[in-house]
Amino acid sequence: MIDAELAKILIIEDEPLLRLTLGDHLRDRGFEILEAENGQQGLELFRLHSPDLVTLDLRMSPVSGQEVLEAIRNVDRDIPVIIISGHGQMHDAVLALRAGAFDYLQKPIIDMAILDHSINRALEHSSLRRCNANLSSSFLADKVQNPQNFAHIVTANQKMYDIFRYCEAIAKSAESVLITGETGVGKELLAKALHNASGRSGPFVAINVAGLDDHAFSDTLFGHVRGAFTGADRLREGAMEKAAGGTLFLDELGDLSQQAQLRLLRVLQEREYLPLGSDVFRPLKARILTATNKSVQELRSGESFRKDFFYRVAVHTITIPPLRERKEDIALLLQHFLTEICNALSLAVPTYSRKLLVQLKGYGFPGNVRELKALVQDALGRSQGGALDIDAFPVVMHGSDSVQVQGQNPFEGLPELPSIRAATDGLIHEALARSGGVQKKAAALLGISPQALCERLKKSSS
Repeated sequence: MIDAELAKILIIEDEPLLRLTLGDHLRDRGFEILEAENGQQGLELFRLHSPDLVTLDLRMSPVSGQEVLEAIRNVDRDIPVIIISGHGQMHDAVLALRAGAFDYLQKPIIDMAILDHSINRALEHSSLRRCNANLSSSFLADKVQNPQNFAHIVTANQKMYDIFRYCEAIAKSAESVLITGETGVGKELLAKALHNASGRSGPFVAINVAGLDDHAFSDTLFGHVRGAFTGADRLREGAMEKAAGGTLFLDELGDLSQQAQLRLLRVLQEREYLPLGSDVFRPLKARILTATNKSVQELRSGESFRKDFFYRVAVHTITIPPLRERKEDIALLLQHFLTEICNALSLAVPTYSRKLLVQLKGYGFPGNVRELKALVQDALGRSQGGALDIDAFPVVMHGSDSVQVQGQNPFEGLPELPSIRAATDGLIHEALARSGGVQKKAAALLGISPQALCERLKKSSS
């Protein structure tokens, strides 16, 4: 759907009071409004300003609404037109719907929520049509149109280039995007690239929602007014307001409670939110992107993740492949991190052997790109100058044997299979041993969030 802040609506209505009422209401929702008092003026404004949606009265003179609709369809068949006409004009309304109108609303409009619902559906439908068209042209082009938007992502992998082209195709849409992938693959980097490609003038605001209880979640995202609760002595601007005109990125979405899911679901459906302690809804003027290290299958099959919420946040879904499936990127990333870190410390960039690169490519990188960067930082400290070798990467050196058999069945040949709990406890124990007891590092090795590791440790000890 097109963002309210970015959408332009043309109202063609010959009744002054209704035109004023519609215009004021839609401006309050954040739309840019154009008003025409007759069909002829409406067509002039349409050709001049190319609106995203048109509301149209049928009974007008000297140019009727039916004639206006036909003229609009001759110019652009995809722009949604909502007919707003009086009682007793059902025959005309049916003809208009057959001619390509998106919806028909009857005067007088008592409940503006009906109008809002129709406009939301129309803009969503239009946005999806544009996305489909962009997808077709993007994949036919077989190249990234604006590579500068993705310059901060180091890769030579074809799957990543395909993802970049998909991002370009959906960038202008306001529909939500769910980015999945293991811990450390670069989900936030891709979200920033999507924001860059969107052309939105507002900021990119990132929030990690893991560990936020329901109150903290609402306060962080929606903000609060003074006096909303004990200690609320001043107005707090929420993340949705801070991201107005831009993009709000919510990481670790899989850890949200069902109550928080319901609250965010309503925001995505209605395109509005309510700050804590306020009785005045505010329009959502930011695009929402989300990310999780859980797979799409886990989210769909899990009991803790609402199905209706999933389908709303995952209008578009992107899965970033792990680093072990992008081995051609390891050499590029190694050189990139070496250069970046050494330049920051005013050090000479060290050389490294081909043997080291081979061993790095044989390592599984459970923590993905983030782990590689951490290993490079640690290796530079261990090397104390000179060329890098495998001794500076003890995790890789000690774990290389197990990586060589990656893809084989680790339980093959065992007389009895361990229980799920025993296998999980064993993995956690090994990860903690390899990380020296540091839970954050252990979580990265396991490909889960620190919060998820903490919960599993609690279950294991109970």
